[in-house]
Amino acid sequence: MRSGLVTVTESWPEFASLCFKDRRWWWADVAAAGTRLVAFQSPSSIPPAPLNKGFCPFSLLLHHKSLSNLIEKEYVSSEGLRLDGRGPSEMRQLQAEIGVVAKVDGSAMFEMGNTKVTAAVYGPREVQNRSQQITDQAPVRCEYSMANFSIGDRMRKPKVDRRSTEVSLVISQTMEACILTNLMPRSQIDIFVQVLQADGGTRSACINAATLALADVGIPMRDIVTSCSAGYLNSIPLLDSAGGPDVTVGILPTLDKVTLLQMDAKLPTNTFEDVMQLATEGCKAVANSIREVLLENTKQLECRRGS
Repeated sequence: MRSGLVTVTESWPEFASLCFKDRRWWWADVAAAGTRLVAFQSPSSIPPAPLNKGFCPFSLLLHHKSLSNLIEKEYVSSEGLRLDGRGPSEMRQLQAEIGVVAKVDGSAMFEMGNTKVTAAVYGPREVQNRSQQITDQAPVRCEYSMANFSIGDRMRKPKVDRRSTEVSLVISQTMEACILTNLMPRSQIDIFVQVLQADGGTRSACINAATLALADVGIPMRDIVTSCSAGYLNSIPLLDSAGGPDVTVGILPTLDKVTLLQMDAKLPTNTFEDVMQLATEGCKAVANSIREVLLENTKQLECRRGS
């Protein structure tokens, strides 16, 4: 087998399962040889000449929706299960930890399945740029980044990363909705989030990690803010990292207010309502998980003081 060869299989479901699991489909090229489907890690790995008679390589677009459209019918089985075995309303496993970074005011790690992110918070602290100082509130700044190894293969960072800029702004605005910035005038709060491992739902995971990091600092908030996504595929609403049109929602669960709503595609009104309801339920489930982590952390602090 040639260097760079990922798999040789005879069925779309098996091929799709491997691609979705390893996220190689972000940059994969596919070659068809009879009934075989051969995936290569990069275009340069495709042989310059046919491997055998009838072998005809072709390339897919380097966008996940290209492959999703081809395997859409196989993404949800006839039993209603997804490729990873989850049901339509089932979330990935959640894990979280507070205080993972020592030399910051507050930090946290949040995992949603194989997606893993860290968040670090500095502040409230003195405004570094006096011209940006606000007399009646504290501005919230966020910096989002992805580790070079987060998608399984080292990626090159562009000079101007528009996606990182956009996600940073989204997280900043979402966190401003829950922080009582009026109690901290003439100061600033800086949030740094980094994706260590990307497997879908990174935006939601970063918001959830930032919430825990803010709580670790003790910054006053109206309510915790949690985020989750939901989608719609083959007439089935899917919670948490679906394969079709996707909706990302952020809410204040106790106040029952929406702080974030992003859509990647158009949805009919009745479909949107179902997806929105499912995403909201996912946000509330994340909120319960975060509260458990905070309660456990409080118990540990009380034990340390007692000892």
